[in-house]
Amino acid sequence: MALGEYVSVSSQSDSQRALIEKERTELRDDPETELEELTQLWQQRGLQRSTAAQVAAELTERDPLAAHLSTELGIDEDAVVSPWHAAFASAGAFAVGAILPLLAILLPPESIRVPVTFIVVLIALALTGATGAKIGGGSIPRATIRVLIGGALALAATFIIGSLLGTSGAV
Repeated sequence: MALGEYVSVSSQSDSQRALIEKERTELRDDPETELEELTQLWQQRGLQRSTAAQVAAELTERDPLAAHLSTELGIDEDAVVSPWHAAFASAGAFAVGAILPLLAILLPPESIRVPVTFIVVLIALALTGATGAKIGGGSIPRATIRVLIGGALALAATFIIGSLLGTSGAV
């Protein structure tokens, strides 16, 4: 999982760095056109032409690259995503997330391991969905139900495929 996250975020990081370099080149090669572009972007956000031109000029005087990256692309040169951070976060989240199902499958008697694990995982998924919604300011019931349904379908599919292959763990 961590490797997949690293690869994915590396692509995003490469794209961000390419956009930053493209903007840097455009500012070096044609600063007047870039100033006009910035002015138009501020006009599109609702400022009058004269105000937009003033904002664009002041931002360009301070840090033209930062002004364009922020206004035009919504990125910050110093905040390019780190594939290593993403990989370590993914690995950590996977390890922490694996503890509860691991305990649920190891601790109960063999005859009830699968249903106990299924229930414990669904409870953990509900908590995860609710927590994510609370942190993100979204609808807690909607997020909880979405994660529960998705998780239950994944659990069921895994169990069915395992049963068909004779490796479900069910007694």
